[in-house]
Amino acid sequence: MKETGIVRKIDSLGRIVLPKELRENLAIESGDSVEIYINDDMIVLKKCQSCDIFTGDTEDLVSYKDKLVSKENIKKLARLAGIYSEK
Repeated sequence: MKETGIVRKIDSLGRIVLPKELRENLAIESGDSVEIYINDDMIVLKKCQSCDIFTGDTEDLVSYKDKLVSKENIKKLARLAGIYSEK
């Protein structure tokens, strides 16, 4: 595992800030999802590559402007917009 030498404090709500260099290096943008794993005594963050940006669903995904959305959520959004109704 590659060490960065970067140290961050956890705030009172349990949050940390991912340094800009790491976010740029991994192409993580505001609103992106990350998966959280535990590996022995380490907490591992991984950019969620294939999940719906709204719900985290992983099935029936469609890419739009480099973001993934499930077909089910596309239908829900279309219904909200009044342009789709199921028959």
